[in-house]
Amino acid sequence: MRRIGIIAAPLLLALACRGESPLAARHTSLVVREVQPPAGALALPLRDGSVRFAVIGDSGRGDEAQHAVAKQMIDWHQRFPFTFVLMLGDNIYPPHAPDDYQKKFEEPYRALLDAHVEFRAAIGNHDNPDEIYYKGFNMDGRRYYTFREGEEGLKGLTGAGARFFALDSRSFDRAQLSWLEKELAASTSRWKIAYFHHPLYTSGRYQVGARLLRAGVEPILVNGNVDVVLSGHEHFYERVVPQRGIAYFISGGAGSLRRDDIRRPSAIMARGFDTDYHFLMMEIAGDELWFQAIGRTGATIDAGVITRRAP
Repeated sequence: MRRIGIIAAPLLLALACRGESPLAARHTSLVVREVQPPAGALALPLRDGSVRFAVIGDSGRGDEAQHAVAKQMIDWHQRFPFTFVLMLGDNIYPPHAPDDYQKKFEEPYRALLDAHVEFRAAIGNHDNPDEIYYKGFNMDGRRYYTFREGEEGLKGLTGAGARFFALDSRSFDRAQLSWLEKELAASTSRWKIAYFHHPLYTSGRYQVGARLLRAGVEPILVNGNVDVVLSGHEHFYERVVPQRGIAYFISGGAGSLRRDDIRRPSAIMARGFDTDYHFLMMEIAGDELWFQAIGRTGATIDAGVITRRAP
């Protein structure tokens, strides 16, 4: 969190203290239902025209653990053909050598890249700022950006699909927050999903930093009707009980792990996993978002479905 203390903290403190307007009434609410699939079974429904993706965070070490999680991603891709992967930051850990993109990204995920799976990255505190120009991360030179994946017009899955907002949580400066407010207000997508490196809610070691970020960013997400927020930074998996109508996930164990780092008891934690590495799969179909977190051994560590409902 080295840049948060220098750049983002003063602005977010100012936002928190300036007297934010009351939170707007959300257009929808969320209901979460857990499922328990049989060992080795896919919990996701594989519906026609659905949006299918995977999520990894804190991945880029190029070591045995990263390769093991990548192998599980490749194996599960045969059963659940996701078309893109969200990267939650710390995509390439230092030292930043010239061949890092090959060793810490291209080699572990070669089979997915060959299958034309796209990786769409957010940037983390350990990343080289020049990563935004790396073609394989599809950032196109931008610290923050938005893109849409949808099923509009398909029979039984009509709607505006999903819009994703990749943010730079190293520095939530005024320009980025203003951009986010405008983009959220303009979006008519059925699902709005934001992803960035540093969590706003956590049961781990970074709770003070999370509160600071939350003060400035959460009102924008709530008033903008964001449904899901995905973050890394904490080297474990956590699904948070929905907060102010938003479902929060931490997925920071695709190449990094801090064993037993979840602080217990935690009032906000719905599920946590801090004993091994993992990745996350998601599927959006109409008003349902299905999720399944997979550990390094291939076992399911969490699964369920989030349903959007009118208030």
